[in-house]
Amino acid sequence: MKTLRPNSQHERGAGTVLALALVAVVIALLLGLLLLAEAGVMASRAASAADLAALAAADAARGLSSGEPCSVAAEVAGKQDAKITSCTVTGGDVVDVETELAHPFQWGVATGRARAGPPP
Repeated sequence: MKTLRPNSQHERGAGTVLALALVAVVIALLLGLLLLAEAGVMASRAASAADLAALAAADAARGLSSGEPCSVAAEVAGKQDAKITSCTVTGGDVVDVETELAHPFQWGVATGRARAGPPP
């Protein structure tokens, strides 16, 4: 008995299309992971800039270095490519600093917050 094979001519090249679709999905996932990694790096850089700026401002507030605390913080943050969004000196020696770091290829900004003061 002869079995009839369905005409598979219309399915030619379907594997190529599926392989290309799979490659496109993998590339999209890798780009998403790359964006997440970049956001993590930017958040870390913003936090580091805030830490350094707060420490420098606390030294200035205690008289260990020259300058006004918030201007010293702005200068240190600027060297880290960040800008100060908030700088508050409380209790004479304690400095709260908030920084913002914008990336030209990323949506939004990364923020960092730090507090520094004299040792206990």
